[in-house]
Formats: sequence, C-alpha cells, structure tokens
Amino acid sequence: MEYKIAIIGLGYVGLPLAVEFGKKFNVIGFDIDINRITELQTGYDRTLEVEAEHLAAATNLTFSSNKSDLVEANIYIVTVPTPIDRHKQPDLTPLVKASQMLGEVIAQGDIVVYESTVYPGATEEVCIPELERVSGLEFNRDFFAGYSPERINPGDKEHRVTNILKVTSGSTPEIADKVDALYKSVITAGTFKASSIRVAEAAKVIENTQRDVNIALINELSIIFNKLNIDTLEVLEAAGTKWNFLPFRPGLVGGHCIGVDPYYLTHKAESVGYHPEMILAGRRLNDGMGAYVVSQLVKRMMKKRIQVEGSNVLVMGLTFKENCPDLRNTKVVDIISELSEYNIHADIYDPWCSNEEAEREYGLSVVKSPQKDYYDGIILAVGHNEFKQLGVETIRNFGKASHVLYDLKYILPKDDVDMRL
Repeated sequence: MEYKIAIIGLGYVGLPLAVEFGKKFNVIGFDIDINRITELQTGYDRTLEVEAEHLAAATNLTFSSNKSDLVEANIYIVTVPTPIDRHKQPDLTPLVKASQMLGEVIAQGDIVVYESTVYPGATEEVCIPELERVSGLEFNRDFFAGYSPERINPGDKEHRVTNILKVTSGSTPEIADKVDALYKSVITAGTFKASSIRVAEAAKVIENTQRDVNIALINELSIIFNKLNIDTLEVLEAAGTKWNFLPFRPGLVGGHCIGVDPYYLTHKAESVGYHPEMILAGRRLNDGMGAYVVSQLVKRMMKKRIQVEGSNVLVMGLTFKENCPDLRNTKVVDIISELSEYNIHADIYDPWCSNEEAEREYGLSVVKSPQKDYYDGIILAVGHNEFKQLGVETIRNFGKASHVLYDLKYILPKDDVDMRL
C-alpha cells in the first residue's frame, strides 16, 4: 500500500510530525487557519518549533485549508487541541469537528489515527461514531483507526518528535502492526505497540497526571517551608543528593498538557462512579498557586510599608514555560487576575510573547520594555534566557528605591532577591 498521509491540525504537535513524514511520504498538512497555511507556505512557523530549513527539507509536504484536498489521502492523523472548558470539563469540540470532517472524505480501507490527548475510551466512544455516521462506512470493516499519543514538549530543542519513543496502537492486530510500522519509519527512538487503543489513551493521560501530582507535592512543601522560614530550593538540592529523589521544582502548572490532562482522567473516572482524591487535590493545589504568589507578594510589600492599593507591579513572563511563545493555559494570568483584586496595576513584559495573541486569548497587553524606577513589585514568573541575561542590577533598576523582587523560577541567586517560591 502506498501511503498518502494527511495531518489534521498544524500546531505544536502536527507540524513537526508533518515535516518528518514529509521527508519520506506524500503528506498534506491541513489546518482550518488560512493565515497559518499561508505562513507555512512561505517557510515561517509562528510556534518556532520548526525552522525554515527543516520545512524546506520536507519536499513531499504540501499545505492546505481546503478539505477537498484530503480526499487524496489514505492515512489521516488527527492532532487537534483537546482543551477543557470553564467548568474544567473536557472540551472535545475540535476532535468531534475533525472527525465529522474526515467522515466526509474517508474511503474504503483508510486508517484514521488520533494523537490528541483524551480519556480512555474517547476514540472509540466519541470519534469513531462520528466517522461512521457521516461517512456511512462501518468501523473495522470499511475503515480502521489507531491511537498514538503525542509527546511533544514545546520549546525543547533536545527532545524532538523523532527522538522521543512513540506509543502506538490500532483497532485490529493487523492495523496495529501497520500503524506501528508507519511511525517506526520516522521515529528513530523507536515505538512501543500497546495492546489496545484504550491502553494507549490511558498511558498518555497518566504521563502528565503523574507530573501534576508530583509538582503539587513540591508546591505544598514550598508553602510549608515558607512558613518555617526555610529556603525550598536549598531543601530540594539537599534531598536531591539521594539517587532516587525526583528533581521536581515548585511553580505554576499551566500549558496544554499538565494543567489539562488530569481533568480528562477524573472526568472519565467520575463517569464510572469513582471520585478521584489525590489527582483532584493536586489540581486544586496547583490551580491555587497564582493566588498564593500574590498573597505572599502583598504581605512582603506591606512589611516594607509599600502602599499596596494603586501600586505598580512588573510581571516578567506570560508564556506557560520558558523560551517558548506558547500561551495556552498559562497560569501567569492567574497572578495578573489576582493582582487586579488588590487594585494593583500590572505591566506584563515577555519578549517571547505575541501581543496580538495575548490580546486575543486573554485581553491582555504586553509592554515592549519595562519602565525604570517605576515598579513597587517585580515578579519573575517565567525563566526566559533573556531575563537571566539581564542580571539582577538591570532587573532591580525597573523598581523604585523600595520595591519587592519575587523570583518564582530561581533565576537569580537567593541573596539577590527578596523572595523565592
């Protein structure tokens, strides 16, 4: 069988995958964002995950926002977002719409592989019925499915799609073999073939749930150590001398995975009558860190006799992680929202952030450069390299003669800041 692959969704997950497959197979990169397609056709990736030379190297890759072009494919890989709604429930709308669209184009013998993070069972309970309903085809007779969870780490130039081991699965043993072989052809790190689609879905959703719970533990420890007047990082460095101590750090837990995936698992657990305790406790703790940070800042400002109401605070960093333009589910917005509750004005400075995207997603503006001798408080919220290069003297110069410098990311030495998380 000669494969023609269509990648549905060209974000942080879909584009790197399309580029790698485009070096070996005929690939259609599809996205409903026409501007995104236009940019990619000119060799520019706004996510900064794929450089222009790598785009050019994918000689068999074409881009389109026209669904009629998808009819030519026989393998469809779905990499659309799976966010949560304001009630912290899974929002499968993008996945359902993608499945409905593919139902209009799939044909006899085609394979649809999902990579989007979901709860166990979602592929077969939500997506497949939409494919069947729209196409009129029968699952596992006329068309087939697979699930291979994405493991992209935005901004990470060391762990890329080809050198991260890939979990694969298929709706029949034969399809599982085909899906596994397809990914193995481009994933140099190799593959792990799960026994079923549900196992592969569950494996993905617990990867980030495990990290979320671990970070929640460290966040709680940092709160305890703060009350005991002990530096959290010094404790973690001491404990880290034991070979099996896990090197987690306290902080804001945002992004498209760690802050979202646990809610997919808890939703499914509750649907079968089990109320998760530890997972939801970790989520509550991590979701409350923005408010905790601001409460600590305000207390320190008051100790320094700085007028809190009407004060100005510089928030350095808005993206959900360092050296990456990704704003999805960033928890820095929780800090900004909480500052407004105290009638504190926040200036946001982030050299990685698109002001247009910040306005569109959160209604926030990003300053081009901070003012000097202006701020009553400075929060180092994201560990961008640019902030590290500024150094403490330059950062301190943004503040008034009396101000509070709060380092959430351990960018500066302990003695150079007023507070650390």
